[in-house]
Amino acid sequence: MQILLIGCGKMGGAMLRRWLQSDIAHFTVASPNGGSVPPGVEHVRSPAELGERLFDMMLIAVKPQMIDTALPPYMPHLAPDGCLVSIAAGYSSARITALTGDRPVIRLMPNLPAMIGQGVNGLFANALCTPAHREAAAALARATGSAIWVEDEDQIDRITAVAGSGSGYVFEIARSYVAAAEALGFDTATARTLVLDTMAGAIEMARQSDQSLETLRKDVTSKNGTTQAGLEALMQDGQLDTLLENTTKAAYARAIELR
Repeated sequence: MQILLIGCGKMGGAMLRRWLQSDIAHFTVASPNGGSVPPGVEHVRSPAELGERLFDMMLIAVKPQMIDTALPPYMPHLAPDGCLVSIAAGYSSARITALTGDRPVIRLMPNLPAMIGQGVNGLFANALCTPAHREAAAALARATGSAIWVEDEDQIDRITAVAGSGSGYVFEIARSYVAAAEALGFDTATARTLVLDTMAGAIEMARQSDQSLETLRKDVTSKNGTTQAGLEALMQDGQLDTLLENTTKAAYARAIELR
């Protein structure tokens, strides 16, 4: 399969490095500058450099605000039975087809852990996509982590709010947790190890358990003990739930604005 990757920023570049390891396609990167293109990957700066070549898939990896100008010049190079796959947050399949004409479009919403093969990818295919198109996109997703198909495109924007943006939330929570450990007197390196290993261990326990997260929390919380005291300060009578709900709603609202 021949894939033209339009754009190669942080997310596109991270996913490309994983795809290159899996050897599932031949990639050509189209980008005005080649700073993020991995060594050995074919790189073009303009459509003129492609001659009459056609691609089975065009993968849109530029910022949503750039799609209107970046995509159309390359459309003559999409094979008649090819498909478009977009990893741009918020930019709807309807906007893409308005720009390109009626073509098969798949939205693939990744998150940053794709760079280590532990990403979460939401996928939506418009009505013009064939099973072959869907499988090609799913193969790309599985090479970077898990693949979750949705039949309602709005769910992609909800996945963006929870998982696509979620790594940023987790990094910020971890940063604040490390700062709290430092405030208790630990040096930065020790605080980071304590926090990240605690979070990783707790998450792996949750993965391996069939119990609810609430049950797991209760199991580790002794009555009138240190964990209960800490949790009461953390949860603030439901304020933590409200804060996280507002966080995901704000990200979802922004995704809607980008449609």
